[in-house]
Amino acid sequence: MSTYQTNTDHHFSDELFIFERMADGDQRALRFFFDKYYDNLCNYVNIYVRSKSVSEDIVQDIFIYFWEKRGIIRIETSVKSYLFRASRNKYLNYLRNEKCHQAIRDEVNANSVTFVNPDDNLMDSIKLEEIINASIENLPPRCREVYLFHKNEDLSYKEIAYRMNIAEKTVENQMTIAHKKLKEQLAPYYDQIFVLVLIGLFENIG
Repeated sequence: MSTYQTNTDHHFSDELFIFERMADGDQRALRFFFDKYYDNLCNYVNIYVRSKSVSEDIVQDIFIYFWEKRGIIRIETSVKSYLFRASRNKYLNYLRNEKCHQAIRDEVNANSVTFVNPDDNLMDSIKLEEIINASIENLPPRCREVYLFHKNEDLSYKEIAYRMNIAEKTVENQMTIAHKKLKEQLAPYYDQIFVLVLIGLFENIG
């Protein structure tokens, strides 16, 4: 066995021991990996995303995940390989999302969706909210109650079923009816709602 191979195996054994300490909750072990790999990971990610701040955010997220999931992570080759592979997956997701967001922005610009001033935006938002609320009020009583529990209180179908003393399947059916009716009633306004959601002046009716 070569000297290089011996040193590599020894290094992996040492890091594996430190990782096991981290898995047991030793924050000093996390700090060891952070100090050792943080700068290199940031430089690596920055080659692709070309933003120092974004690179730092991505790598910090990796270490947060590394710590939070320390009990279930399995190191198959080395901690270094794991961290670089995780960083690669993270920056690829970032680039895919950026490409998607840019496509949306391009589509909005291509359709020349503009607003004269913020006051006009606000009026459009208020008007659309009134239209949506009126559409919700037009839902059948039980359907409306189920929908509002889900929308306003963010309850799961199971929680709504318990609250209303009905079957979970009934909740699911009522939500399906609610979405279908709202889609039909709000169809003429979907483009306006979509644009206001994009620029942050309106929340999804969900």
